[in-house]
Amino acid sequence: MHFIIGGAFNGKRAWIKNTYSRFENKHWVSAYDGHSLPINLIDFDQSVVILEGVEIWLKELTVTFDAEKCREIWANCIEEWNTWENAAEQRKLVVIGTDISKGIVPMEVENRQWRDVTGWAYQDIASKAEKVDVIWYGLNQTIK
Repeated sequence: MHFIIGGAFNGKRAWIKNTYSRFENKHWVSAYDGHSLPINLIDFDQSVVILEGVEIWLKELTVTFDAEKCREIWANCIEEWNTWENAAEQRKLVVIGTDISKGIVPMEVENRQWRDVTGWAYQDIASKAEKVDVIWYGLNQTIK
């Protein structure tokens, strides 16, 4: 699993398209395009699956569940994604999240919970990922 994080509109999508351009069999799942959180990737037979907009999916979870349940659901997703990726040698999963941890802490309880859950979720996926890149202004820095 490859986790990509960076600020909004900082070139994550363009960097990934360039980095993974050699793979023809890609499937892009984006929360920004209205796709639901893909808990199970069993139906995907592409060699590369790219999941974009993790922070949006996490926000949707925080509307319905408390922080502990959100983390449980997220941990199940990561486990399922790892199972899918490890089931075939040519498979690669790329997960993209926008960093929402900078700036002023929100006053609203629901936005603070979203920010907290997203931070924990990013820590969880970074610990499980084989590689982690931060993208700022179109430039990557590999941190794992």
